[in-house]
Amino acid sequence: MDDKDIDTEIHPLKNNDGKFQESNVTDPEKETVSKKQSGLSRLSRCRTAAFFSALFLCLAVVFAFSFIIPCPVRPYSQRTWIAQYDSAGTFGFLSTEDVNQDKVKDVIFLVKTDNTSNFNVSCMDKERPRMQRTAETGSRSDRRLPSFALGFQSPCTFLVALSGTNGSALWIIPVADEVQLAECGIQNLGGVKSGCLIIGTPYFASAIDSQTGKQLWTENTSTEANAVVKGPVVKIPDVNGDDIQDFILIFTVENELRIVTLSGHRGDCLRKDISIGTREQAGHHIFVTKTGAQYVLFYKGDVIEGYSINNLYSRNVEAESKNVAFNQDPDWEKRFNHSGGYIPLLPVSSSGDVLYLITVPGKYYKNLLIVKSEVSELLDGQKLNSLWSLNTSNIISKPALGYFKKNLLSVIIEVGIGNGRKKVIIIESNSGSIQWQLEMNVGISNPNPATLSTGDHRSIFLFWGSLNMDTNETMEPKDNLYMFHPTLPNVLLELNNRTENIVMFDAVLFEASRHACYVLLMGPKTTEDPGILSVSKRKLKEDITNGKVIWLTKEDISNQKIRDYFFKMRYTSHPK
Repeated sequence: MDDKDIDTEIHPLKNNDGKFQESNVTDPEKETVSKKQSGLSRLSRCRTAAFFSALFLCLAVVFAFSFIIPCPVRPYSQRTWIAQYDSAGTFGFLSTEDVNQDKVKDVIFLVKTDNTSNFNVSCMDKERPRMQRTAETGSRSDRRLPSFALGFQSPCTFLVALSGTNGSALWIIPVADEVQLAECGIQNLGGVKSGCLIIGTPYFASAIDSQTGKQLWTENTSTEANAVVKGPVVKIPDVNGDDIQDFILIFTVENELRIVTLSGHRGDCLRKDISIGTREQAGHHIFVTKTGAQYVLFYKGDVIEGYSINNLYSRNVEAESKNVAFNQDPDWEKRFNHSGGYIPLLPVSSSGDVLYLITVPGKYYKNLLIVKSEVSELLDGQKLNSLWSLNTSNIISKPALGYFKKNLLSVIIEVGIGNGRKKVIIIESNSGSIQWQLEMNVGISNPNPATLSTGDHRSIFLFWGSLNMDTNETMEPKDNLYMFHPTLPNVLLELNNRTENIVMFDAVLFEASRHACYVLLMGPKTTEDPGILSVSKRKLKEDITNGKVIWLTKEDISNQKIRDYFFKMRYTSHPK
């Protein structure tokens, strides 16, 4: 018996059942089954096609971005660079902003020189305003008009912008014979993205485009030969309807405090010289309250007088602008002294002269730090009552804000303690308690301290001085730069030392949350004694690698681990 017969005997119904089932399927049912199978087949093919199409599209995008579309190239930045100028002097002005739009900040400063070999322009390559008045009949068309003469006297002052990547000159422009005030980073000045305002002699204001170095406008500010302009510039909302913020200049003439209002667009004089009717002040500070109201705080001696922008601008207002009104704060205005015409700020401690006024951000609104020659005191920014005070006699530099604890602002202050020594103190802004302090030698120039916010929501603190305690050792005087971080309270890292006179010092993130550097402007102490002027940028990591570790207590870990810790530190552009 063959295999087929055996299979039939074992499964006698197998073939018959199959035939029976097939015979019982009608033609319409066969057609329906066939259509279902065909639909499933088409759906499967569509899914396969969609999958491979998506895969091909992804591969095409990856290929395009990898090989065809060029990725943005971040400019290569030199770790350190220096630019030098012979027979030059400078003023206490240093600013950083992205001039050439390469996402790296650049350096702007002033140079006074008659050595034109430093530049490709001379003092004569500029029109300067010459004092001239038209008859004033009260109309806008009869205001003072500037006339122009060719060039400035030599030596003159140049405004210079250097590339933050390599120190090359982006633009150089002569701006004045002498400069009384310079301020850069003014948004929308003259209708451009960012501009610099220069107040020069003979007493004119000039607006410069930060990106191109081109002059936007020039306007005479005063006919008084002995006018002295006080900074900073007071920026106010648009008052002449051109949608560009305007500003108020504050100056003194023979001990009389006066103001002038200029258009931010064209420099037109919107308000002629107006006397505030008060004595000459040592300085002023602009404070913004919780409601956004601006107040100009004038100080001299132990007296602080507050004026709202509305109060200043409305003096001798012409009929055409009487509808202009500025925001005022009710908490401040209820303290208004009607007889004096100002708001008196009365710190609890009246001892000592006011040296600095500093805005300190708080949890809900800003507060005001009053730094006097004998005491520092924090006032509540709304109630104007004292929050704390601390004895800080003999302040020798401008304090700076930073974070000792996470997200809690502190103030670094330097006070002289005699015999060429100082004490560096870090104070908690909320309570006024001392968080850290150190005594050291003052050094040569004693630049202001600086801070940079770090990724752990604290700050590094940078300050100058000398920890050399051996008075018998004969050494050339020098300034040492020290780096401190709150997580290592017993360690300092000595980064650099200089024997030249330091005019300006600042710590800057040249790119967003990275590229931590410091900038030095070094040269003669006065412009009347020209010499070698230098501007340099140094990357912090460059100095950290070769930095000297200084232990304030017993050494705990190796010096190399300390350097590695500082080297790996991350930074953030968190505002102070």
